[in-house]
Amino acid sequence: MNNIPKIKLGIVAVSRDCFPESLSVNRRKALVKAYEDKYGKGDVYECPVCIVESEIHMMQALEDVRNAGCNALCVYLGNFGPEISETMLAQNFDGPVMFCAAAEETGDKLVGDRGDAYCGMLNASYNLKLRNVKAYIPEYPVGDAEDCADMIKEFLPIARAIYGLKNLKIISFGPRPFNFMACNAPIKQLYNMGVEIEENSELDLFESFHKHADDPRIAEVAADMASELGAGNKKPEILNKLAQYELTLLDWVEAHRGSKKFVALAGKCWPAFQTQFGFVPCYVNSRLTGKGIPVSCEVDIYGTLSEFIGTCVSEDVVTLLDINNTVPKDMYNESIKGKFDYSLTDTFMGFHCGNTCSVKLKKPEMKNQMIMARSLPEEVTNGTLEGDIIPGEITFFRLQSTADNHLYAYVAEGEVLPVATKSFGGIGIFAIKEMGRFYRHVLIENGFPHHGAVAFGHYGKSIYEVFKYFNAENIGYNQPKSQPYKTENPF
Repeated sequence: MNNIPKIKLGIVAVSRDCFPESLSVNRRKALVKAYEDKYGKGDVYECPVCIVESEIHMMQALEDVRNAGCNALCVYLGNFGPEISETMLAQNFDGPVMFCAAAEETGDKLVGDRGDAYCGMLNASYNLKLRNVKAYIPEYPVGDAEDCADMIKEFLPIARAIYGLKNLKIISFGPRPFNFMACNAPIKQLYNMGVEIEENSELDLFESFHKHADDPRIAEVAADMASELGAGNKKPEILNKLAQYELTLLDWVEAHRGSKKFVALAGKCWPAFQTQFGFVPCYVNSRLTGKGIPVSCEVDIYGTLSEFIGTCVSEDVVTLLDINNTVPKDMYNESIKGKFDYSLTDTFMGFHCGNTCSVKLKKPEMKNQMIMARSLPEEVTNGTLEGDIIPGEITFFRLQSTADNHLYAYVAEGEVLPVATKSFGGIGIFAIKEMGRFYRHVLIENGFPHHGAVAFGHYGKSIYEVFKYFNAENIGYNQPKSQPYKTENPF
């Protein structure tokens, strides 16, 4: 995937001038060694220029990590630390920053080699707030070299998402379809996060599509589609048009990314798209998402924003699904009850017409969009990708602006069950513990729309931290029964 950041994290150790500098030097070296021994080389850079004790040292370290190509930073308190210069370092660094601190190594060195970084972290956090500087601080930010190495490793996916969002442009085409107000939300929160938005007319896209009619690359892209689909290519006659559309979008991305490094797309497929373009864009959307360029349906701008977060965190394909329908009781009793530790209301079906990448589907087939074909000629509804979603761990999540411009989010971990859906579209049977209560007291209570982003794995911890970093006012999750929701009836 070439549409997500590669993070190189600089480690800068700091020291208060009344403490031995050697404490920070030796602890920094031990931290870097512990990280490289456990996780390999390449992710981190040890700043050797100085131990930061003053503003002058801060400027020297800042120049060094910038010259080394670092786009993320770890400020490491080898001892108590200089609260002013260490927080100025975070303030002046253009990228995500974390703080962690050294624990004392042994009871034999609690006189001359006691570092007091446990205390210094309190002053660092206070000074960060004084300066309105945003930094990631782990749940328990003090540890030995191995502990801090693990903290850095946990920070990397968070840093990818933070850096990615601050360098992201979302490109959309057309207004939201009629009767889909749920996908319409104020864009101010995008600007608050540093995301740029370019909203275009469908006519602009239609014009560009026609200009690609004789593009010499169409045959090659169509052949690649045929190879990907294999026996699932049920509509070969539409491949050239789909290839033409894919090239249109990819060229648009390159021509319009502007000052931003990364791009996500929000498009639509109805009510006029299919009759004018002559196909539906689902399969193309799935392919772009597979390349690391998320594409949402129904011009769901915050949906594609959420997908991009998941792509950065997981470094894998994501999808966007409707939280769609219940699992019938007979299916639950036949295939789930007694075989998996979930109640009926823990389960639901996640579905979309065909935007999920083929690598996340069992036996994917490119065919026509059944729902649209009920009221339109079938030949203009071709281009969707169907199949049951592969079983395994998932994270369901979304970051959303409310209608009155507040930033809300939710995240829940679960799994796709290895149970046949007996249905159509890109679909799976999802199971999330306490989903019924989560559905009522998070999704409904907070006015979330029907679309949720899906990452294929358990990434709740990292995604939650990203939401915290961007000041989501309310982050919902699937609370256990022992922890009632505020709106839950106790009787």
